[in-house]
Amino acid sequence: MALPEPQPAPPAPPASSPPANQALVAIGIRLLAAISITAMFACVKLASNHGVHVLESVFYRQLTGVLVLIPVALAGSGLSVLKTDRPWTHAGRMVVGLVAMSLNFLSFALLPIAEATAIGFMVPIVATLLSIFLLHEAVGVHRWSAIAAGLIGVIIVVQPGSGHIPLAGALVGISGVAITAWVSIIIRKLGETESPVTTMFWFSLSSLVPLGIAMLFFGKMHDAETWGIIGLMGLFGAAAQLGITWSLRLAPVSVVLPMDYSSLIWAALAGWLIWENWPVPATWIGAPLIIGSGLYIAWRENRLARLRG
Repeated sequence: MALPEPQPAPPAPPASSPPANQALVAIGIRLLAAISITAMFACVKLASNHGVHVLESVFYRQLTGVLVLIPVALAGSGLSVLKTDRPWTHAGRMVVGLVAMSLNFLSFALLPIAEATAIGFMVPIVATLLSIFLLHEAVGVHRWSAIAAGLIGVIIVVQPGSGHIPLAGALVGISGVAITAWVSIIIRKLGETESPVTTMFWFSLSSLVPLGIAMLFFGKMHDAETWGIIGLMGLFGAAAQLGITWSLRLAPVSVVLPMDYSSLIWAALAGWLIWENWPVPATWIGAPLIIGSGLYIAWRENRLARLRG
């Protein structure tokens, strides 16, 4: 899933299953979040076409996140949920997360939206690779096979040397995926003590400091149409953020994660309707390999967690 940021999941007993009606609500919310994510990235691409620098887009996205998360905290357990005893860990996560988000936004500015979305689906695959080296987790032949299949899928989508998509854009997208996967490892460690709202709030707020400095150099005035696109980008991003968090409160990751891959359908439609750019056959061949690999890894990790529990 081509997310600007991986989101932390609230703790839940791994052996429990949500009621059927609650799971259906969670799936519906996650589907709406996938549509919102696609709409946000479409706005990022449109804003870039209107001359908006990628750092401007990231700044307004994060500013909207802060404005949304404060009332979310107030509606829950209050502002006390934003308290943290790990400011330096949040600061490190902000630096890595800001680089990841900037690269992800840039990849959508440089690539066709469907291809950028497909490359973004690599995050769970790369996160599994990083968990081997950073967390020293044991990965068996099943997940190694899924990783290999996913990487083959990426090669099919990118088609190195074919000129199918800009090589620079593909490298930016893959770099964004790698750093986003790194962020997911950091979030996993933060999740041991921090709530999802706390983690997301401090990322959004702290990132406004370097982004505010960047705005002195890259920020500029725009026409009404461009401001409208920027406003929609922030609203869709906030809706996606809330939808992802809400769905995880209602059902486990293994239930809602498959819905994220529906964003490829919406990205293909957006690319066709807005830019008259329909994905080439290679994208439809490679994307299922990437999606299947991510789903298998998620299923395998959930199964192992149940066995350990």
